[in-house]
Amino acid sequence: MRSMIIHMSRSTARRPNVERLLRDLPNAEVIEAADGQEPKDIADLTVRPGNLHRPSYPFSLRPAEIGVFQSHRRCWRALLDSGDDFALIVEDDLAVDPARLTEALELIHAHAHPNMYVRLPVKDREKPGHTLATQGACALIKPKVIGLQCIAQVVGRGAAERLLQASDTIDRPVDTWLQMHWVTGQPIHAALPNGNREIAGEIGGSTIQTKIRASGKLAREWKRFVYRAQVALRPQKP
Repeated sequence: MRSMIIHMSRSTARRPNVERLLRDLPNAEVIEAADGQEPKDIADLTVRPGNLHRPSYPFSLRPAEIGVFQSHRRCWRALLDSGDDFALIVEDDLAVDPARLTEALELIHAHAHPNMYVRLPVKDREKPGHTLATQGACALIKPKVIGLQCIAQVVGRGAAERLLQASDTIDRPVDTWLQMHWVTGQPIHAALPNGNREIAGEIGGSTIQTKIRASGKLAREWKRFVYRAQVALRPQKP
């Protein structure tokens, strides 16, 4: 299995962590991240307000979120071009426990097929609708409600092709879109716990989050709560 590390070369504060990932991940390479403010990087994307799918997404897409979405699309395309059946796709603020990651990847390898998308989340919050298998402490599950973040995942070539074809027009962040299995047609699995950590705060902070005035924070949190409640009403079937 090859690994793809999404990284913007001008993000020099993150480069030491990328070097660690290149050592820790199997057959790893760097995929240049897309810049959501650079027209040539997103020329094949149409961006809509959050009304393309139901439920509507209550926030405007930030340029960084557009860039992250396009970066994952680059990886899906690279997987298809490679001829491989699977790829481990990670973001550059990931830190891994090599032994536990190996355990999780062995579990995935034993049960995955090219139409699968398996998250390796940094937070063990997802509740299983169905447990496919376990190995050691790690369980391969199909969660009822798909979690957020795309910091690490194993993507099969069939899943990559399906997601790439379905995402030439976007209206919400990639992790939020992937929750919508009723739109994408793509079931999402998860392998957890897996030892992964997010270390954005240690290497310069998030590239997506922005500061919000206190006067708007409460309204934003309410909109987020309502949106997530609507997503939770559409769980994945076992």
